[in-house]
Amino acid sequence: MQNLLGLLRLHVIRGVNLAIRDSKSSDPYVIVRMGQQKLKTRVMKKNLNPEWNEDLTLSISDPILPIKIMVYDRDWFSRDDKMGDAFFHIDPFIEAIRIQSQFEGLPEGTVIMKIQANRQNCLSEESKIVWKKGKIVQNMFLKLQNVECGEVELQLEWIDVSGLLSIKEAEDVAY
Repeated sequence: MQNLLGLLRLHVIRGVNLAIRDSKSSDPYVIVRMGQQKLKTRVMKKNLNPEWNEDLTLSISDPILPIKIMVYDRDWFSRDDKMGDAFFHIDPFIEAIRIQSQFEGLPEGTVIMKIQANRQNCLSEESKIVWKKGKIVQNMFLKLQNVECGEVELQLEWIDVSGLLSIKEAEDVAY
């Protein structure tokens, strides 16, 4: 992949209070899109509060592109029903990765940055970027749009790919 900066592990933790799309429940799964990349979790049968605990990995070459989350209800004899969508940008997370060397020696759980929920993002509450086990992670709850209810909980983690330029070096080369 051209200009690969690294990999972003999206830990799709769970859905909360998802919409009913079958008679009494739903069979939800999540699709994650970034540019041309498309990843999917497994289907959780008859569950409005599914716990996927599934890792999906995106290749990051253009950190400006938004990441879109779409939740669907799996239907076996007709088209899958939409259960909402959300998006987020990784700019603040990438900024924390750029200055990561400054965090060595920080106590476990140190909050590096906070992102407030507002009209320009789908966060349902404040999101924190924290120093955890020698890595930078971001926890977030996304409020699903275009649906009557539902949230998805995610955790982001950067995966450094050995032999690739760091984000800072890639920026210097680009200019």
